[in-house]
Amino acid sequence: MAENPAYPVGLRLTDRKVVVLGGGQVAQRRLPALIAAGADVLLVSPAATPSVEAMADAGEIAWERRPYQEGDLADAWYALIATSDSEANTRASAEAERHRVWCVRSDDADAATAWTPATGHSEGVTVAVLTTNAKGRDPRHTAAIRDAVVEGLRDGTLVAPHHRTRTPGVALVGGGPGDPDLITVRGRRLLAEADVVIADRLGPRDLLAELPPHVEVIDAAKIPYGRFMAQEAINNALIEHAKQGKSVVRLKGGDPYVFGRGMEELHALAEAGIPCTVVPGISSSISVPGAAGIPVTHRGVAHEFTVVSGHVAPDDERSLVDWASLARLTGTLVILMGVDKIGRIAETLVAHGKSPDTPVALVQEGTTAAQRRVDATLATVAEVVVAEDVKPPAVIVVGEVVGVGPRTLA
Repeated sequence: MAENPAYPVGLRLTDRKVVVLGGGQVAQRRLPALIAAGADVLLVSPAATPSVEAMADAGEIAWERRPYQEGDLADAWYALIATSDSEANTRASAEAERHRVWCVRSDDADAATAWTPATGHSEGVTVAVLTTNAKGRDPRHTAAIRDAVVEGLRDGTLVAPHHRTRTPGVALVGGGPGDPDLITVRGRRLLAEADVVIADRLGPRDLLAELPPHVEVIDAAKIPYGRFMAQEAINNALIEHAKQGKSVVRLKGGDPYVFGRGMEELHALAEAGIPCTVVPGISSSISVPGAAGIPVTHRGVAHEFTVVSGHVAPDDERSLVDWASLARLTGTLVILMGVDKIGRIAETLVAHGKSPDTPVALVQEGTTAAQRRVDATLATVAEVVVAEDVKPPAVIVVGEVVGVGPRTLA
């Protein structure tokens, strides 16, 4: 006789008692979702993993440090049985049956009255996947289906016909350092929902090829400036398209607020009454060195790192950087937009006490297929940049961390 399929249901557990027996890895995986659901969780276990213990210490769950006892499930709405004592699990399961408490067992799914589905979340939607019978119950296969559905919802490739999400307004999206896989899932989803995308030259260009044909893609570098300054022209383009009721994505390289003028655009949109969403991105200041095998901090080498813009030379009156103070720091210095100024920057750092032998790495086109790394010192970097024909965009790392990682990653 074929086994009947499980009946799927969503439990509303807010302020309802849930009992978890066992404080091991199973509890560690399941407790966060129970806490997020607002359940009144009681953990019964003589011991617990450090993560579970931290939940108890934070007051997220109550913990009675003892084995299971008859009566523990009497007032529960739901129970998770996950101890290493099979005999105790059987007795607890029997108690749950008597009290009509839905019960999950980690050691014997067939003896349980409930199963935990593989779940995932995407913008207010919960995806729960259950296998239909005991013979075909494969947790890895179930999780793979869950992952495929959630990923499709997040990146916009899985949408309900005629019900595609579309939110008028502007989203400032950090696209990451260049590799299209390094944009956040929220950023990718917003791109999939966009009517108009205004993109920077340093944004992840490969993402634009994925957009549907109806999406208007505007190169920010080619917006006619007329009587406007470049940034003002971009602001006006964002406002104009948003006022037409379109969903607009301003796609930037890295993070919108790390030398990305994101706040300037946010202010302009706010003054125009345009709703705006800011989606952080992975900054090239950390990710590009990492992709080249350089940690910006390392135990015993650097306890801090500083990120500065090098687009203005140290002797330029417009510079806001205190280069003298930076020269005295013992940590890592990361310089963005500084390829053409690196010679003068190096001279200034040395003049203020930095050793001319301080290692320097220049990582060009970081995280992309064209990535390359060029090493030098403060004394030689000006010559090396010319000799190696280093071009922007490149992230420059100054400090002893340059020599920490395996050079084969560059």
